[in-house]
Amino acid sequence: MKPVRVSLSIAAPLELVFQTIADPLNFCDAVPHITNIEFLSEKKKGVGTRFRETRVMKGRESTVDLEVTEYVENDRVRMISDAGGTIWDSIFTLTKDSGKIEMKMQMDILPHTLIARITTPLIWKMVASGVEKDMDVIKDYCESKV
Repeated sequence: MKPVRVSLSIAAPLELVFQTIADPLNFCDAVPHITNIEFLSEKKKGVGTRFRETRVMKGRESTVDLEVTEYVENDRVRMISDAGGTIWDSIFTLTKDSGKIEMKMQMDILPHTLIARITTPLIWKMVASGVEKDMDVIKDYCESKV
């Protein structure tokens, strides 16, 4: 299945952008349709952090468990979830470019059940649109803090 890819420039310090995407509580603050974060591990930051995220999608609450599997300070963070018969593998990468931060996000979508192999392609556009909206609000949030 085709990955979702989004890239945009943010006029904010690298450390601020990284902490916004890499810290689940900051991410929740930045993305208004995330209504709750519940930690499932003692770790609250870095590799091994597990948490449950609740967000409103199309007027309904949806909850998913995520785990941080890669964490390189001010460079990249990867989070993986197994929900609805699909592995959702999201990696955010940051680079400095002409005084701004280039934030890229790639979400690999790997359905592993028969139902998910049928239904996941049908919701790809909705997922891609949601990812783009998340990235836009993260950009706005970070730029508003400068």
